[in-house]
Amino acid sequence: MKELSQVTMKELSQENIGCPYCGESIQVLIDPEDAGQQYIEDCQVCCRPITFSVSVGMDGELTVIVKDENDTL
Repeated sequence: MKELSQVTMKELSQENIGCPYCGESIQVLIDPEDAGQQYIEDCQVCCRPITFSVSVGMDGELTVIVKDENDTL
């Protein structure tokens, strides 16, 4: 079982994002399998809902875009 956990953790990417509400820099774990997906996760500081959009560029780099719940972009 430990081997499976270690493989899973290697696949996750740690990213620093700025909360669109409070402006605090927070660390989040992003699963590359979420590429092309959009999901909501609460800010670790102010607890407001952040919308995450995850994509993978042509170079294989993960791109994470965050916005507040009222942002329509």
